[in-house]
Amino acid sequence: MLVDPSYAPEAVVLRATEQGLNVTHIINTHGHADHINGNAAAQALTRAPIAAHPDSAAMPDVGLADGGTLNVGALRLEFIYTPGHIDDHLVIFEQTHQILITGDLLFVGKVGGTHGDADARTEWDSLQRVLKTYPDHATVWPGHDYGARPSSTLALEKASNPFLMCRDADDFLRMKNEWPEYKKRLGLK
Repeated sequence: MLVDPSYAPEAVVLRATEQGLNVTHIINTHGHADHINGNAAAQALTRAPIAAHPDSAAMPDVGLADGGTLNVGALRLEFIYTPGHIDDHLVIFEQTHQILITGDLLFVGKVGGTHGDADARTEWDSLQRVLKTYPDHATVWPGHDYGARPSSTLALEKASNPFLMCRDADDFLRMKNEWPEYKKRLGLK
């Protein structure tokens, strides 16, 4: 499977081919252009269907709803609906290897952007749902490598991500509004 193929999916498809793998699905965590703009090229190379939230701008061949599952080879993927960053956002969990693909909901050390307080409150609820649903030892693989390392665990994020350390939604909103100053004060990018 390819998750959020963007810009140059040819390299990933080539790597899969060299490893003797057959790409059977193209999965989008959400419909922002930087996650779906490689779908057409990936589909042309693999003939795999696009799977995403039914309301995604990706116009999926396979709709993935909250609580839905998808078998890809020996893997069973579980999907949880996590709006806030965008209305069609999904997080993917693979039980056997404890992999949590968080798209743009949760990054290493921060969270996805939102458009206003209402979306931020929705994002807070989505984050809380993820934190309560999945084990602390699950490996977090975000949609972008914006942090100090490319992946993390839920436990490490709970202990170090300032957004996940917020007490409640109001504290979360304050952190989101103060984030530019917070980053500047600590020398973060």
